Amino acid sequence: MSGIVVIGSLNMDLVVTTPKIPVMGETVLGSGFMTVPGGKGANQAVTAAKLGGKVSMVGCVGNDTFSGILLNNLKKYSVDTSNVKIVDGVPTGVAMIVVNEGNNFIIVDPGANYQLTPQMIDSVGELIKKSYILAVQLEIPLDAVERAIDIAKDNKVKVLLDPAPARKLEDSLLAKVDIITPNETECEIITGLPVKSTDDAKKAVEYLMGKGIPNVIVTMGGKGVVYNSGKEILHKTVPKVKVVDTTAAGDSFTGAVAVALSQGKSIDEAVDLGNKVGTLTAMKKGAQTSLPTLEEVLNFNL
Repeated sequence: MSGIVVIGSLNMDLVVTTPKIPVMGETVLGSGFMTVPGGKGANQAVTAAKLGGKVSMVGCVGNDTFSGILLNNLKKYSVDTSNVKIVDGVPTGVAMIVVNEGNNFIIVDPGANYQLTPQMIDSVGELIKKSYILAVQLEIPLDAVERAIDIAKDNKVKVLLDPAPARKLEDSLLAKVDIITPNETECEIITGLPVKSTDDAKKAVEYLMGKGIPNVIVTMGGKGVVYNSGKEILHKTVPKVKVVDTTAAGDSFTGAVAVALSQGKSIDEAVDLGNKVGTLTAMKKGAQTSLPTLEEVLNFNL
C-alpha cells in the first residue's frame, strides 16, 4: 500500500496583487488578476502527484464552469478524480486571495465543498482502507473529516491532518492523527499557546505530542520548521529567497510530506522535502500554477 487519498476542498482562486492593503472603506488599485485552480485538498493532491505519488482526490464541486477547469487540472497531473462528486444547485468553492508583498490574505466561500457528508465518505471507505496515507484538511465539514479519520484508523492507515482553517479540535480527534502540519497561527488556535518564536513552537510541539500525535510539524515561513523526530524536537531553517506569493506554500509542504512518507522515507526526510517544495512554491505566483515538478525539487539545494 503506497497510495495517497486526499479528502478535502477544491476551489477556484480569484487572485489580485496590491501594493497596499486597504483600510475599512478605502478602495485601492490592484493588478495582475488571475483565476488559478486551488483549494487545500486539491493543492496537496497535485503536489503529491507531481512528486511521483499515486493520488486519489475525494471532494465536491458545483455543476459550473469552474468545476470543469478544476477537474481537468487534476487529471492533467494524473490525480484520480472519479470520487469527486459534481453537485447541482451549489457553486464550486472560491477563494478570494489578495497578495501584498508576497504575503496573502484569503477569504473562502466553501460552496460545494460543504456538501461532502459522512455518507459520501462511507462510499469511499474501500479506497481509504487500501491506501497508505489519508490527507485531510478543515475546508470541508468536520463530521466528514472525522468519519474519514475513523475509517483510516480502524484500518491502520496513517492520518495526516493539515488543520486549516484552524479551529479548536477535540482531544479525541487529535489522538487519532499520526502527523499534523499547522503553521504558527493555526498552532496557536489549536493549542491556546503563543507561537511567536521557535522556542514557543517547540513548546507547542511538546503539547501536541502530549495529546497523542506521534509527529508534529509546525511550519513557520521564513523561520523554518519545528518538528519532532521521535522524542527529540528539532528546528530546521529554510534559505533566504525572494518570496513572490505564499499561496499554497503550506499545502505543498503537506503534500510533499505525504508523498515522502508514502515512499517509506523518514520524518526527517519528509520535512526536508517539504521545506524544498514549500520554498519553491513561495517563489512563484498562484496556487497550483506555483507547485514545483520533481525535477525542479531535485535541482534545488537548500
